[in-house]
Amino acid sequence: MTEPDDVLEVSSAAQYAALGHPTRLRLLFALGRKQATISQLATALGTRKGNIAHHLGVLREAGMVTIAYTKPVRGGTEQYYERSARKLHFTGEQAIAQKALTLRVLSEEIEAAEPDPFLVLRQVHLTRAQAAQLAATLSDLVDGVEEADEAEPRYRLLTGLFVPAAEAPAPEAPSGETPSGEVSSA
Repeated sequence: MTEPDDVLEVSSAAQYAALGHPTRLRLLFALGRKQATISQLATALGTRKGNIAHHLGVLREAGMVTIAYTKPVRGGTEQYYERSARKLHFTGEQAIAQKALTLRVLSEEIEAAEPDPFLVLRQVHLTRAQAAQLAATLSDLVDGVEEADEAEPRYRLLTGLFVPAAEAPAPEAPSGETPSGEVSSA
């Protein structure tokens, strides 16, 4: 059994196609840092095992899910799946559309979350240097959170920093670079 990579670069059309269905995003969220069988995932997501098996196959072909290990059970073999990386880093032309879909799926989870989730939206004027420093600080904060025992509830942590489109200045990216972002689920 190997430890998942820290980051998976999502850039190909096949990878984006694999992430194009809300169930597949929910599977990646459900796997988080814990391995699970098709039956466990079907129960957690409230859907049929055949549906889960199909979507896991698509994610596996795209390199986003692997079989962590197998275990013999009553005349068969149970497969335990895991994410191939802790974080997905979206790059390329499809990154913005993927982030929007991911946020829609997360918004459904936030709406159903109990107890009421802690959400803060603040608008603040920042220089580009301040924004870059704040993004790095938030990333370090999220990466530095120590996990509690698996018996404790699992929380989702979503951070973001962006300039609304109506206020966005013209981008100053070096030639050849594309917009990018990360999505992490723990």
